[in-house]
Amino acid sequence: MHIWVDADACPAVIKDILFRVAERLQLNVTLVANRLIRVPGSRFTRALQVPVGADAADAEIVERVSPGDIVVTGDIPLASLVLEKGGLPLNPRGEWYTKDTIAQQLTMRAFMEELRGSGVDTGGPAASRIPIVNRHPGYTIIHSSFFGKRYRLSARVAFAVM
Repeated sequence: MHIWVDADACPAVIKDILFRVAERLQLNVTLVANRLIRVPGSRFTRALQVPVGADAADAEIVERVSPGDIVVTGDIPLASLVLEKGGLPLNPRGEWYTKDTIAQQLTMRAFMEELRGSGVDTGGPAASRIPIVNRHPGYTIIHSSFFGKRYRLSARVAFAVM
């Protein structure tokens, strides 16, 4: 299994969680973006820079994803393509895209785009559900809907404390 991240719009806190999970579980994590992304020195994490262009990162992810790979993205059309290839798309809030829900999400996306195009103010996405709960010397405890548990993040590893 490989974790691919559509890194252009992925929140920094999610990237940090993924870096720690990669080390803890020894999973390969690749951040794909059309700009330079810094990743920690680890044999499990790497960044892949693609040429600047509309959906260039998406196309690269779709080309490389294998059945069973996880793709972290907030891009609904990319999630749909990943599902078609047998991948497991997950949004940065920790919600899985499924074949049962993707059509509805694509329809809602098109509807909202049409409203915005006609001048209606639709607002933005809801605030992230990843509040920092408590900071301690050497680690931070956060609640994360990304993995559905509470995590204690140290400089080396993320592990569930509840």
